[in-house]
Amino acid sequence: MTKYVISFPSGVMDVPDGEWQQVVDESHQVIRDIKAAGAYVFGGGINEEVEPVAVAADGAVSGPVYQPFDGGYTIIEVPTREAALHWAQRIAAACRCPQQVQEFMYDPES
Repeated sequence: MTKYVISFPSGVMDVPDGEWQQVVDESHQVIRDIKAAGAYVFGGGINEEVEPVAVAADGAVSGPVYQPFDGGYTIIEVPTREAALHWAQRIAAACRCPQQVQEFMYDPES
């Protein structure tokens, strides 16, 4: 099976006043459905209040080198890309924003 990350960056959710709880409830239901299907690996949001750091090959720690991750992520493991797209469509509908789907490369050591 292949792992996929379904994600969205901060700032793309445009939820009208009074609808936030509905978005929370619907998105939590999708996650419960992914778990029930046995496809959930993990998920959550990046804590954007904590500054990201970079660790160089020599061990030096500095400010971020790359564009930092932000927003929300869900990692799933499913047999096909179509299955990943199905869950992304459900998450997009619940969160009221587009989702990006990326496949993890297989590495037998990880």
